[in-house]
Amino acid sequence: MRGLETVAETAVLNTNYLLTKILSSGYFDMPYTKRRKHEFVISAKRLVEKTGVRGIDIAKRILDFGIHSPTIYFPQIVEEAMMIEAPETESLEDLDALAAAIISAASEAESNPEIVKSAPHKTSVRRIDEVKASHPKTIKLRWDTPR
Repeated sequence: MRGLETVAETAVLNTNYLLTKILSSGYFDMPYTKRRKHEFVISAKRLVEKTGVRGIDIAKRILDFGIHSPTIYFPQIVEEAMMIEAPETESLEDLDALAAAIISAASEAESNPEIVKSAPHKTSVRRIDEVKASHPKTIKLRWDTPR
């Protein structure tokens, strides 16, 4: 049972550490001020108003840093929501890298918004057309099985 307690404590610690680092950048707001447990939601609304760069743009840009992007637009009641989970298995270096990537993308939004809006640049699949993707009948999907 002690192992489960340690995992839970580490998840809460990691989450609050990451949240503090990201909020200290001044780019994001936290719509809910309750104590955080294993995840948190931030809003990129202020960044959108200032630069035109959306939460989805930030999420796609951090893919260029080799980091999995956060859940975006959930919960739906938060404008430009980004839900971030800091797993208990991540090292301090990994948490710092995630925070640095998010903050770097937000900083780029001010200095070079187009690089963020057109991201990702370093992945095998580039940005897809969101309108077409939301209407799958307009996209021809095919699964090729190896022969």
